[in-house]
Amino acid sequence: MKLIFKEEVVMKRSSALLEKRRKFVQKYVFDNQEKQMKLIVAELSEQLFLTERTIYNIINQAPVFGDML
Repeated sequence: MKLIFKEEVVMKRSSALLEKRRKFVQKYVFDNQEKQMKLIVAELSEQLFLTERTIYNIINQAPVFGDML
């Protein structure tokens, strides 16, 4: 039986949450593409309590279109 250390659990959870956040941001951008990007980023920043720079970094990552279609 393998013992799981607390740090490993936190890293897995953190990784899962980051992936979920990335998918949410990219889906939101996809669903609101008729709006200007600056407005989309401002809305996401307010909703997720993230800086605009973080939002732009997430948007610039490779998209996950399989989950959006």
